[in-house]
Amino acid sequence: MSEPPGQTSEQTPPPTHSDTHLPRLGPRGEGWFMLQLVGMAVIALAGFLFGPDLSGAPRFAAALAGAVLILGGVLLGILGIRDLGGSLSPFPMPIESAVLVSEGIYRRLRHPIYAGVILVALGWSLLTASLAALVLTAVLAVLLDLKARREEAWLRERYRVYAAYAEQTSRFVPGVY
Repeated sequence: MSEPPGQTSEQTPPPTHSDTHLPRLGPRGEGWFMLQLVGMAVIALAGFLFGPDLSGAPRFAAALAGAVLILGGVLLGILGIRDLGGSLSPFPMPIESAVLVSEGIYRRLRHPIYAGVILVALGWSLLTASLAALVLTAVLAVLLDLKARREEAWLRERYRVYAAYAEQTSRFVPGVY
């Protein structure tokens, strides 16, 4: 049976060790997902409890920019979810039936869902004009970068072609990072 374009199930046998020093945080990386959820909840609360830190025209501009970022982040997340299809999992370790997706939004970004979450958090911070939420968004971005690195270690173990794909495709920001 042939794979859909941009997807491959070509796998290598899993090695006994990982090429990253980042902790697994559970058999499938469940702890990474829990940290992500806590980070998102804390940012949401910070927006309610510690904003607005702006008023007048700057407040309006921040709210407008925030709304645009939230919409962009939601769209990016939806595209990532759609393109992953049956390979979707909230945990960094790929599921057994997963295929490596490199088409659609994954042609431009290796982690569009994580990038979308960061954009939504940044947008919320601006929309609520909360400096606390903005600082926490930076913490969430670092956390998601670490989660992505843990995930990529497992993807490199599983798919021979992942290293080449990663060299050609940005992690979160096309052409930048």
